[in-house]
Amino acid sequence: QVQLVESGGGLVQPGGSLRLSCAASGSIFDLYAMAWYRQAPGKQRELVATITTAAGGRTNYADSVKGRFTISRDNAKNTVYLQMNSLETEDTAVYYCNAKTTTRDYWGQGTQVTVSS
Repeated sequence: QVQLVESGGGLVQPGGSLRLSCAASGSIFDLYAMAWYRQAPGKQRELVATITTAAGGRTNYADSVKGRFTISRDNAKNTVYLQMNSLETEDTAVYYCNAKTTTRDYWGQGTQVTVSS
């Protein structure tokens, strides 16, 4: 089992920044990647960014956030971050941390990000 706890959401004006954190605990040695997803009201959950747990930490981003968001990890703290810059109103959503093993995915409880003036 893997437990994920997110933090860092909130209200920010367009053009602002936020950093989300996701602390993992439990059977973290089984993980091969971690990711951030988001779900806006009335829309399906979508993948935002992924990072592998292997050395080098290969990353991948949704086209809508490329150049604005950065996913990173701190292995010593078992934590993954999502730095979000130049936020737009379209980024408003509940953001979920995700951890991937070969047999299943684990999810955090979600954190609300609201971009509004």
